[in-house]
Order: sequence, then structure tokens, then C-alpha cells
Amino acid sequence: MPEPTAVLFDVDGTLVDSNYLHVHAWLRAFHAVDRPVDGWRVHRAIGMGSDKLLARLLGHADAEQLGSLVKELHSALYLRDSDLLRPFPGARDLIRTLAGRGARVVLATSAGPDELEILRQVLDVDDEVAAVIAGKDVEATKPDAEPIVVALDAAGAGSARSIFVGDAVWDVESARRAEVRTVGVRSGGISAAELRDAGAVAVYRDVAEILAQLDNSPLAPLLRD
Repeated sequence: MPEPTAVLFDVDGTLVDSNYLHVHAWLRAFHAVDRPVDGWRVHRAIGMGSDKLLARLLGHADAEQLGSLVKELHSALYLRDSDLLRPFPGARDLIRTLAGRGARVVLATSAGPDELEILRQVLDVDDEVAAVIAGKDVEATKPDAEPIVVALDAAGAGSARSIFVGDAVWDVESARRAEVRTVGVRSGGISAAELRDAGAVAVYRDVAEILAQLDNSPLAPLLRD
């Protein structure tokens, strides 16, 4: 049997248009505990696990003291506005095309259980994916390597026969530490230059552009004819 191949996907900002909803929810949560944070700083931290995001934006002392409350507030605010969530154009079609051409598709997200349920409902591709790895499945979040390593294990694929697709510098760093190549997308609001500087082997506008150029993309060698 040929070695399995895998395409691993981040979800927020990559497959689902959710990054700026996260930013707004975090901003309101920080304001509610009287620890306001500049919006641009919040955006730059999106893609990290919430534990790392809080330590980066609040400092370790305040994150330890207020982190649980801020996370609860963020989740409640995010879920309240979840009717605004939608898959990016091409997201479902790309996943279905990859699965149909033999790749094992794994979603790798830091989302908690309630957020994950909403994201899966929005995407509606559970029948096409081999596994979903979420925050509850790992101890160390992005940009650590563990989320990618666990996703590879779930796919039963090696790093050399896999690619990760993500929108954040933290995605690229996480995959690089797991020795997996990353294809970046700009749909999360991070520039092509920053994604390439972090180590992305290619950058596209969004997943729809990956789908349109699939046979000339870094994903093509992983796919059967």
C-alpha cells in the first residue's frame, strides 16, 4: 500500500471567516475585566492557543489571575455572535476535492468544545474529514508542535507526505517545529510576506485560490490522479 498522505487545516481564519469575530470578543472580554488591550495586538495574537494569547496580551501575572474569567467571557461573546460565522468561499469544495483525490484531511484547531461544535456545523464537512483535533486533545497549543504532531498521528501520515494549511504565523511556526510544510492563506489578515518569512512554502489569497490552482500547488504531489 502507498504511504498515506494528509492535508491538515487550521480552521479559524483559514476555513471559516471568524478571526475578526474573535478579536471583537477578546476586546470586549478584556474591557470587562478592566484590562483593555489594543485591537491590533489582539489580532496579531489570533492563532495562538488561548493560554498563550492571554499571557502575551495580559502578562503572566494577570493571565494567571484573570485568565479563566476572560476565556469564559470571550467564549460567551463569540458564541453570542456566532450567526455571523460562515465558511470561506471554496472551503467545502477544497476539502471534498482533497478527500476525493485520496488525501486524509484533518482539521487542527485550538477551539474549545462549544466553539468547535459551532465551527463543525458551519463547515458541514464531517463526512469528508479523517479526524478533528481540538484544544482538548493536546496539552501544548500553537505555536508548539504538538497540535500538528497529534494531527499527523490521527491521519496516520508522516510529515514528509503532509502539508498544513493555515492563516497565521503561529500556524507556520507550529508546523515547522513538527517538520511539516505550510501553505499560507491571507484570509486571516496576515500578509504574504510575514507568512513566507515564517516559513510558508507558498501563500494564496484564500482557500478558493488554492482550489483554483490546486494542480500547480504544493498540495498536488500528495494527490492521486
